Order: sequence, then structure tokens, then C-alpha cells
Amino acid sequence: MAVIDTSKTKKPYVVDRDTNSFVGIDLPLHRSSGPEGNFACTDTVRDAVIINIKNLLQTELKERVFQPTLGVKLRQFLFEPYTDEVKATIQDSIIRTFEYWLPFVTIKTVETDMAQYDNDEGKNTLKVNVVFALKNTPTVLESVTVQYGA
Repeated sequence: MAVIDTSKTKKPYVVDRDTNSFVGIDLPLHRSSGPEGNFACTDTVRDAVIINIKNLLQTELKERVFQPTLGVKLRQFLFEPYTDEVKATIQDSIIRTFEYWLPFVTIKTVETDMAQYDNDEGKNTLKVNVVFALKNTPTVLESVTVQYGA
């Protein structure tokens, strides 16, 4: 039975007393030695949402065969000049994708940065940081960072 944690903890998440209930599969896939079954699973909604966000950001649009609208078009910007217009396009694309695929997540900020070094190491690397909150706990912020290239 799930109950709200009313103690004075920093992150008031729902605590599930049933330790054999799991929310999603933990990625990358690895074997479980516990009661989950063959693969390790996530225990909390927060962990499952973080994995879902990483997967959504790392999936290129039209990459999934039966889900052509799943994903974000980010790889196309790796070799483009990093301008304010490109930055705004990336942020807008991420926000629209989250509104459609993860409607229970509120995006607070989307920060993008592209490394454009003169040497080959780290050149054309796009870094995306998304700060978000779940709609049922809007004051608790989490962040996910994903890097493309290199």
C-alpha cells in the first residue's frame, strides 16, 4: 500500500510498503539477483522517469519503426554552427516532445551547450541538461544530462 511520506525529509515521494512492487525496468539492462525477475527494475517513479527522459532524449526522431513520432531531432545539430537560433530550436523541440510523450513532467529549464574545439577531441559535442519536476510534486526538482557526439 502506497502512502505519502509526511516526515521532514527533503524529497517527499510516495513510499511503497510492498517491496515486491516495481515501476519499470532499469536501464541499461542487467541481471537481477533480487525478487524483480530476470532484469533489475526501478523502485520509484522518480527513477523510472529519469530513465524515460534519458531514453527519449537519446532516441532520434523516426528511429523507432512503429513509433515514428517518438524521439527528438538532436543529432542533426552536431555539425551546425551553434547559434542562438539553433539553441532555441533545440529547446523548443525538447519541450514539445516532452509535452506529448511525458505529459506528467513539468520542464523547468532546458540548457544546451555545444563544444566547438579546435582539436579533434570533444569537437562537435552537444550537451543537454533538462531540469524537471513531476506534476504531482512540483517543488521537487531533478535534472538529467545527456551528451551527444564524441
